[in-house]
Amino acid sequence: MAEETWVAKKRAPKWVKIVAIVLAAIFFLLVLLVGAAAIVWRNEIATVSNFVKVADRNDAHQDGAVYRMDVAGDFYFDDFLAQGGASSDAELIDFITNSITRGLIDMTIQQSEIACSAFTAVTPEGDRIFARNYDFAKTNTALVFTDPGNGRYKSFSTVDLQFLGMDQNSDVEGLLNKITCLAAPYAPLDGVNEMGLSCGIFMSYQGNETVATDQQSEKPDITSTTMMRALLDTCATVEEAVAFVEGYDMHDSAQTSFHYMVADATGASAIFEWTNGTDLTDNDGSTRTLKVIYNDNDAHIGTREGAASYQWITNFILQPGYYAGDDEKPGVDRYDHIYEQLSATDGVVENEQAAMDILASVGRRSWNNDDSNGITVHSVVYNLTKKTVLWVANEHYGEAAYTFEFAL
Repeated sequence: MAEETWVAKKRAPKWVKIVAIVLAAIFFLLVLLVGAAAIVWRNEIATVSNFVKVADRNDAHQDGAVYRMDVAGDFYFDDFLAQGGASSDAELIDFITNSITRGLIDMTIQQSEIACSAFTAVTPEGDRIFARNYDFAKTNTALVFTDPGNGRYKSFSTVDLQFLGMDQNSDVEGLLNKITCLAAPYAPLDGVNEMGLSCGIFMSYQGNETVATDQQSEKPDITSTTMMRALLDTCATVEEAVAFVEGYDMHDSAQTSFHYMVADATGASAIFEWTNGTDLTDNDGSTRTLKVIYNDNDAHIGTREGAASYQWITNFILQPGYYAGDDEKPGVDRYDHIYEQLSATDGVVENEQAAMDILASVGRRSWNNDDSNGITVHSVVYNLTKKTVLWVANEHYGEAAYTFEFAL
C-alpha cells in the first residue's frame, strides 16, 4: 500500500510538468510580443510617457489646459515627403494612422476657421523677433518639441489639440487620447527651429464662401500644417522656405483658406499667399498661384508696407486690388493697430516682453472683435537670433503659472 501511494505521487508531476511547459510557452510568447511592441513602438511609447500637463484649465476664463510633448524619433516625416506628401486631410490621416499606429488606432486631424495676428521686429541689440497671437476658441494646447535627426532640424511648435480630436471642454486623459496626440508634429500652428527659422499660419477668408486653395499640377502635394512642419524640419532661411513651397501643390485643410508668414535670423521675412483674381472671383482653389511678399520688396501692396523693413499680418489677403475696400478685409482693425505700435519705434522693440505687450494689445478677450474668434489661445514671441521662446497661455500676461520660456 505504501508502495502504490509512492508510485501515484511519482506520476502526478508529469501533468504538472506539461501545464508548466504550456504556461512557460505562453509567457515566453507574451514576452516576445511585448518586446516586439516595445521595439516597434519605442519612440511612440517614449513620447506618450513624456506627455505632461503644464498649466491647468480655467473654464471661467475660457482656458483649456496646456501640455508639453517631447517627441522621440523622427515621426516618419521623411517617409511622408518621400511618398509625395498628401493632397487632402484624408490622405494625411491615412498616412499618420498607418505609420504611427500601424493601422491599429485611427488618428485624426481637423481644422476650422481661426483668426490670428503676427509681426516681425528687431531689438536694439539686433535680435530678430517673430511674434504671434493665435485666436480661436477655448481649447487644449500642446507645446511640442521635436529633434528628428537625419539632417532635420530640432524645433519647438504650438499645436491646438482640438484639431486632433481632443474635447476642448475636458482635460486630455487616458492612453487612447494620448496616443491620438502622437499626430501633433503634423499640425503645428507656429514654431521656430534651431537655425532661427520661424513660421505661422493665418486664416485668409478667400472667395465668396472661404474657398480652400487646392492646386492641381504634377508637383508633389502638401497640406497647410504639413508645410509648416516641413519648413521647421528642413529650412534654415526664408530663401530655402520659398524654394520648398514653390516645389509643391498647396492643399488647404478643411475647406478653409490660409496665408503664412516665415522669418529667419538674418532679418528676412516673407508672406505666402495663393490667389487668382479678386475676392469676388477667387472661387476656384485649383487655379490659384503662389505669391511671395518679401519684407524688402513689398511696396506694391501699400505705402506703409514698402517703407517698413518689418512685416505684419492678420486675416485678409494683402495682394493689391483684392478687395473693393478696407471694410471687406477681415482683421484690418488689428492690422492697423499693430502697424501703429510698430511704426512708432520704426519696428524696434525693447525686448521680447515689449513684443509680447503688442500682442497683448490685440488680445481678443478685450479687443472689439470683428468675428467669432473671441479668445487668444496663446501668444508667443520667438527670438530668432537667440533661438528662444516666450510663450503665454490664454492672455494671462505677466502671470508666472501661464508663462513659459524655452531655448533650443
